[in-house]
Amino acid sequence: MKKLSILAPLTVAASPAFAASGPFLSLRNTDFVVTLAFLLFVGVLIYFKVPQLIGGLLDKRAAGIKADLDEARALHDEARSILASYERKQKEVEAQAERIIETAKREAMAAAEQAKEELRLSIARRIAAAEEQIASAEAAAIREVRDQAVAIAVAAAGEVIAAEMPATQKARLVDEAIKEVSAKLH
Repeated sequence: MKKLSILAPLTVAASPAFAASGPFLSLRNTDFVVTLAFLLFVGVLIYFKVPQLIGGLLDKRAAGIKADLDEARALHDEARSILASYERKQKEVEAQAERIIETAKREAMAAAEQAKEELRLSIARRIAAAEEQIASAEAAAIREVRDQAVAIAVAAAGEVIAAEMPATQKARLVDEAIKEVSAKLH
């Protein structure tokens, strides 16, 4: 404790309140020393051109920021022009797609109409062919009935003639029939 009691008057004498007392231009006046140290510090900063260096760095940083902003503006403008270009292209593509769809619809309608017409013509041809087949079958049936009627009539006439005609006349008729068939074949 004795040691502390000895140091107590020194600590009171070294306090800032006691140091600022006395003449201002004394090295024992802390205000003067602080002012002198500050002026010396500012002088050293000025001597080594620190404010100019800091100003230059700040100017360089400002120029860099300005260049970045200009580049950002240029990129923004370019992005807007590209966006506008893509929007125009998208509108053109949509218009082209609508034209293609309309063309496809018209072509599909035309193809459907053509298919209907071809179907109608095909049906008409089939009906005509069926009518021709019916007419042909009818004519063939009529011919067949006539041929059978003729054959029956000839057979009946042959039997009647054979029963009533003499043998010499029969031979003469056979010879005439052979000549007639021979003439018609050659």
